[in-house]
Amino acid sequence: MEQICVVTTMVDARSVADVLAATAVAGRLAACARVGGQVDSTYWWKSAMETTAEWPVQFKTAPDRVAALVDQLRANHPYEVPEILVTRVESANPDYSAWLHEHTRP
Repeated sequence: MEQICVVTTMVDARSVADVLAATAVAGRLAACARVGGQVDSTYWWKSAMETTAEWPVQFKTAPDRVAALVDQLRANHPYEVPEILVTRVESANPDYSAWLHEHTRP
C-alpha cells in the first residue's frame, strides 16, 4: 500500500482558496483539492490577538510531489507566514492510493 499525503492551508478568501486548489490540480501537484467552508480562526499576529474568517484547503498528493506543492503554495499564498501542514497517511483503500499516484504524474 502506497502512502499518500494531505497538505492543508488556510486563506482569507474563498476565491483565493479556489485558485490555489485549481492551480495545484491542473499542475498535477495534487490529485484533488477540497475547499472547506468558512471558519473563524483566532490567533496571535504582531503582538495582538486577531479573529479572521478563513477557508481551509486540503490537497491530496503523493509523497514525491509534496515539496513541489509546498513550494507552489508558498509562492502564491497571500499570507506573510502561511500555515502549510503536511500529514503523511496510509490509504485504507489501495484503489484510491493508485488513483492518486496516477493523477499526480506530470
